Amino acid sequence: MESPMLYLVPTPIGNLEDMSPRSIKVLTEVSLILSEDTRNTGKLLKHFEIETKQTAYHAHNEHRLTERFIEVLKNGQSIALVSDAGTPGISDPGYMLVKSAIEQNIKLTVLPGATAFVPALVMSGFPCNRFYFEGFLPQKKGRMTRWLALKELKTTLVLYESPHRIIKLVKECIEHLGEETQISISREISKLYEENIRGVAKDVILDLEKRASIKGEIVVVINNN
Repeated sequence: MESPMLYLVPTPIGNLEDMSPRSIKVLTEVSLILSEDTRNTGKLLKHFEIETKQTAYHAHNEHRLTERFIEVLKNGQSIALVSDAGTPGISDPGYMLVKSAIEQNIKLTVLPGATAFVPALVMSGFPCNRFYFEGFLPQKKGRMTRWLALKELKTTLVLYESPHRIIKLVKECIEHLGEETQISISREISKLYEENIRGVAKDVILDLEKRASIKGEIVVVINNN
């Protein structure tokens, strides 16, 4: 690597074969890897026999550590930022570091690669020539306000949700958008037990409520066109 660079490196959201040769090369050659969770990233690095030093960089310490890593870049060392899965900055840490790097005229690049919402959006079968990505709704304060705003957007909506709150989210969708609203729920994308649950909201909620448990990362796509 000729000059210091900040690399945002996507990591597989399930299947390790989705890791690109370029991503492996970058993680091997940088001076430092910033990881959302060093334990999770450690498993990835071990699988690909990458020995680069890593340190934790996540939502709870990014305000405190961003400037420290900017100085590392200024001093001529390249850094790679990774999240637990997918592309850093998409509902994961990354924005603050990217913003600071741009302000300090530090070179940066984002490698193309895995992100959960794109395959979920395309697999939904809903119009995706334009869409609105909401990410995670607020858990408490402001949640209803966001639903009211989403209701006015006559387009395909994309949300992230945890398996513990997915039933609540679908019930809210029924409340605000109607029980006949078309929904596509994708979970465990690219993994062995990948599943897509499609149908109108009133049927989807019945399906979910029959299950003993719901596991995995979840993307919800709503046809609000």
